[in-house]
Amino acid sequence: MGAAQRSHPADYGVRALSAALPSAGARRVALALDALRHGWAIRIGDGQGGGAILLPAETGFAPGVTAPRMLISAARAVTLKLANQREAAVPEAPVLIRAAEPFDLETARAVADPALDLAHPMKGPFAAEHIGDMDMARAAMELARLAGILPAFLIAPELGGEVQPVSPADLAEWKDTDRLAIASRARLPVAACEEAEIVAFRALDDLREHVALVIGTQDGDRAPLVRLHSECLTGDILGSLKCDCGPQLDAALRAMADEAKDGGWGVLLYLRQEGRGIGLVNKLRAYRLQDLGYDTVDANNRLGLPTEARDFPVAARMLDLLGVSSIRLMTNNPAKVSALEGVGVDVVERVPHQLPANPHNARYLKTKRDRTGHIL
Repeated sequence: MGAAQRSHPADYGVRALSAALPSAGARRVALALDALRHGWAIRIGDGQGGGAILLPAETGFAPGVTAPRMLISAARAVTLKLANQREAAVPEAPVLIRAAEPFDLETARAVADPALDLAHPMKGPFAAEHIGDMDMARAAMELARLAGILPAFLIAPELGGEVQPVSPADLAEWKDTDRLAIASRARLPVAACEEAEIVAFRALDDLREHVALVIGTQDGDRAPLVRLHSECLTGDILGSLKCDCGPQLDAALRAMADEAKDGGWGVLLYLRQEGRGIGLVNKLRAYRLQDLGYDTVDANNRLGLPTEARDFPVAARMLDLLGVSSIRLMTNNPAKVSALEGVGVDVVERVPHQLPANPHNARYLKTKRDRTGHIL
């Protein structure tokens, strides 16, 4: 695993963001995400000036705007009787629909949001149409997820003013982990262990700032105990009992502190990927659906969002920038081991990380065991 690495100066590994090779494509994605959050239209094409104009159904605003077609998710199409369960095996896959009358924004929002099904029970009739450019449609669904909005768009609305251009190739550039760099690092004593260092990572054109907490003294001759922890505002900060995120975070830090006492070390990767990558607002929408009886997986899928949307290449890049080549991974999820190994991380051991259930998260943990393969 290489020579031992001891404590680092404050600027070790830090590089100016200007060295992260910003690209025009990544910048266009950043502007497109900002446009979607603000409710502005985007144009997804081949970068040559053509392509479809899309207005986000959830956040869009334009007085009197209508469109003949909508782009929605396959899971939502199932609810509207426009696809079968087999076609919705990938719930976030795009489906193009039309209606007898053009869609306005109020109708589009009722189509997009399952929380409005009881308030607007009569929808349609709708018909599904062939998608000519599937790459464009998939990019639209992914941009909606990254923006934290519902995956639904008015297609080709008659709009005045400018629209933000973006292409599927731009999205690939934006996701390139080579753009991620160490922005800053500092000593940070924490309750679990006073010998700790926090390292912040940032990429140009991406507002998310991921962090790593290194517990103990980094040693290249010994694989660290590593925990990937996706941001969970409700669990980590507010003490939510609906999930096990807060207790898992605390237990991971304690385990790493014990490791450090025995001459080892640990790394907590805190990834800014709320709700396993679907965003805070959509996570709360899924909570509302869970209150109606859906489990975690079905709630995400009913929103047209994937069950698992975390960006594991980002974690691999963070480990690489820290100089970590092999890890002992704290997880109950074998799929997480496979995902990390698939992006080049050497996982030498899976360390179980199981905590007791409570009355509020027992069903959540059962779903993780029965539907997403967690060993619980």
